[in-house]
Amino acid sequence: MKGRLWTAIVEVGFIIFLFYSNLLMGEYERSGEASERGLAWAVMDVLTLRNFAIAIVAATVGYLVVEYLRKSAANR
Repeated sequence: MKGRLWTAIVEVGFIIFLFYSNLLMGEYERSGEASERGLAWAVMDVLTLRNFAIAIVAATVGYLVVEYLRKSAANR
């Protein structure tokens, strides 16, 4: 049980990392303002409570879907 929980935390954390790195990269695209305002501004613009809530929900759903697919593939 302890191993499964640790695996879930690591996988959800990785999904959250990918979510935030994608948001941060978006700040440096043509439409973003980070190239003018700098990295500190971009990080503060990305790290909001709304984005964190979205990241947690999306990472949890993503983890559950991947686990379902893993179990389905293992039963074949």
